[in-house]
Amino acid sequence: MPVEQLARAAGTSKALIYTYFPTQYALFNALLDREAQGLALAGFDTASRVEDLDQAAVLCAMMYYDHVARSGPLLHILMTDFYMEGHIEPRLAALRDDLVKRLLRLGGKSLPLSEQEIYAAIEMIAAIPEEAGRLVFHRELDHTTARQICQGLIVSSLKALRSPDAVPIP
Repeated sequence: MPVEQLARAAGTSKALIYTYFPTQYALFNALLDREAQGLALAGFDTASRVEDLDQAAVLCAMMYYDHVARSGPLLHILMTDFYMEGHIEPRLAALRDDLVKRLLRLGGKSLPLSEQEIYAAIEMIAAIPEEAGRLVFHRELDHTTARQICQGLIVSSLKALRSPDAVPIP
């Protein structure tokens, strides 16, 4: 979105936006920081440090679901936007990378998968609370149903990853 359009939508001037955010990267990083602080206040970092993969995954997923259901999918949009590639502040990228490293380590201890497979599983499982939260945010699904589906899918996914041969493939 051009800064002029953003200024109009915010009811302010382009100059005022540039006073606080000299580039769109700075604006987007400020939004990322706000989203990260919201998750931090909810206890996301503490949840990700739980030493049991199932508990850590469910706690993190449900906190992220609640965040997206309440605030929308902005964090995901900004973290995956091609425009931001290479421009995410190192401190914010480190938060994401540290979380992934912790989950990779926990997965390596309890899943019969390679690191590459665990990373792929993390990416796929992370889409569950993202989508469930997005559906609630846009009022396409009620909170209780979305929360139950989200938690059930996380638990089922981890169970299937532990015993991939036990899951029938039609």
